[in-house]
Amino acid sequence: MTTPSEPLVAERRHLVNLAYRLLGSLTEAEDAVQETYARWYALSPAQQDAISSPGAWLTTVAGRICLDVLGSARVRRERYVGEWLPEPLPDQPGPADRITLDESVSMAFLVALEAMTPPQRVALVLHDVFGYSFAEVAEITGRTPAACRELASAARRRIRAARPAAPAARQAGLVRDFKVAWAAGDIGALIGLLDPGATLTADGGGRVRATIAPVVGGELVARYVAELAAFGALTFEERTVNGLPGLVLRRGDELAAVYAFAVADDRITHLWAVRNPDKLGPWLRIPITRVDPPGTRELG
Repeated sequence: MTTPSEPLVAERRHLVNLAYRLLGSLTEAEDAVQETYARWYALSPAQQDAISSPGAWLTTVAGRICLDVLGSARVRRERYVGEWLPEPLPDQPGPADRITLDESVSMAFLVALEAMTPPQRVALVLHDVFGYSFAEVAEITGRTPAACRELASAARRRIRAARPAAPAARQAGLVRDFKVAWAAGDIGALIGLLDPGATLTADGGGRVRATIAPVVGGELVARYVAELAAFGALTFEERTVNGLPGLVLRRGDELAAVYAFAVADDRITHLWAVRNPDKLGPWLRIPITRVDPPGTRELG
């Protein structure tokens, strides 16, 4: 016999997927979902029975919690040391395996969401990604359906302003070639793989060394990453990062960074380097499958 709690537990994956896209943080998403369930179980049995759709109730509460978190997060991120980037997700079993890895969790998409106001972000994700009607979005955000439609429209214009992404297979080839050139210290090859206006953004959070401001320009990015490799034995591992080809960097047994990429017009346009150890928990549990020593050269 199915107990009342079983369908609620089944909603958890959906709620974590929603919260991660809204917050860009698996840790904060898990906390938001935990708070959502805490509010449900704080209701009396009579109050629970009066709710015709517990799943819809949970989604509404989770959306409102995320909206509140986004509001406070903007203040916290103003005090953040350096650039703030979303938590990168691996494709290995673990807490992150509850996240469906599609275009809406790509680093490019999540970074674009960061530039939006919290209401714009919530309206876009709920309507465009999860298919909620604007009436349902209005219930969650406390705005009118018309206002939510305008919020989503404004957010959509920001997304469209980004350059179109390359197919995953093409991105994998470029990332592999970049890895080979990086390991070999071939600055000329690195420059050839980067868009002239390429940008590298690093997130150390004040916990580890990382460039505070983005590095802008293909040649500057190439020289920057080449200098990183010159500081010690750096190894590279090809991994799926937020559903797209990326790299994991290690120095010996230490996880140094997780790199996500954006590709357009057969060039790498953006690199996002997450170094803050607070954001790399799921990656620490993944065994090393392959590393390439510095200087190893492969045919790209």
